[in-house]
Amino acid sequence: QVQLVESGGGLVQAGGSLRLSCKFSGNAFAMYVMTWYRQEPGKQRELVATITPGSSTTYADSVKGRFALSRDNSKSTVYLQMNSLKAEDSGDYYCKADHLSSYEPDYWGQGTQVTVSA
Repeated sequence: QVQLVESGGGLVQAGGSLRLSCKFSGNAFAMYVMTWYRQEPGKQRELVATITPGSSTTYADSVKGRFALSRDNSKSTVYLQMNSLKAEDSGDYYCKADHLSSYEPDYWGQGTQVTVSA
């Protein structure tokens, strides 16, 4: 059974930085694509960034050049470094794990809240 625990959220002023962490508990972390999503109240959850087991990354256009996603397979953890934060980056940030095999279930964390004050 996989569990994901996000941490690192909080309140920050616009222009500031935060680093979110997603700790993966379970087997075969290196077999999972890890993705961060965010959701504002009343809005749909949106993809922020994805990292493959080989550490290839993709980003939403809205965060390119400001966010950096990385993974440490030895610690089964992914990190989302968020710089130059804007008020529109506020929301609940969720970590998701997708196994490379479509036969395996995917998993979500409980989320961590980010609030960027203007």
